[in-house]
Parts: sequence; C-alpha cells; structure tokens
Amino acid sequence: QVEIAESGGGLVQPGGSLRLSCTVSGISFSNYAMAWYRQVPGRRREWVARSFLGDLEEYSDSVKGRFTISRDNAKNAVYLAMNSLKPDDTAVYYCNRVYDSLEWGQGTQVTVSS
Repeated sequence: QVEIAESGGGLVQPGGSLRLSCTVSGISFSNYAMAWYRQVPGRRREWVARSFLGDLEEYSDSVKGRFTISRDNAKNAVYLAMNSLKPDDTAVYYCNRVYDSLEWGQGTQVTVSS
C-alpha cells in the first residue's frame, strides 16, 4: 500500500528555520524524482523544490537560495530545509513524485508569523 507522511511543520517567526520530512512507503523510492509542494487555501498547489535522479535539484524562484531539498533513499525519505522564512511561505506543505503523482498525504502546516 502506497502511503505518504509529511511532518515537521509548525509556527515560526519570520527569519526562522524549519526542516520538513516526508516518508513514502509502497514504492521503489530511489527510482523516482520527488518534489515538495505547498498550497494556500483558495490557491492552486505549487511546487517549490524538486529532486531528480542524478542529484539534480530545482527550486521555484520564490524559495531559491532559502530552501534546500535532500533525500535519503535508504529511508525512503525526502526533506526540505527552510531558512529565512517569510510570512508568504505560510502554507500546507506536501511531498509527492514529480511525475505520475501518488495519492496525496495530509501535508504539514507551516505558519510564519510574529
């Protein structure tokens, strides 16, 4: 059974940091490009960071230089280190495959506020 579980969100002040974690079960994790996405109520879900096979990474312009995606294939896990957080980063964060999305997990809420 395929399952995605995100964790690590919370309330943080502007300028602060968080590290999100995501584990995926039921797939050959190392064979797939993985991504982090985020969604604000009333808006489309958007990708923020992608990890391709061969260690290629991509970031959306809104997070470039502040967020870092990494993965541990032995643990079927992908991570998102978020630094210099801004109120505009407030969203529910999800992980999923880059191509051929799996059923979405519950996500983890990140709130950036003073």
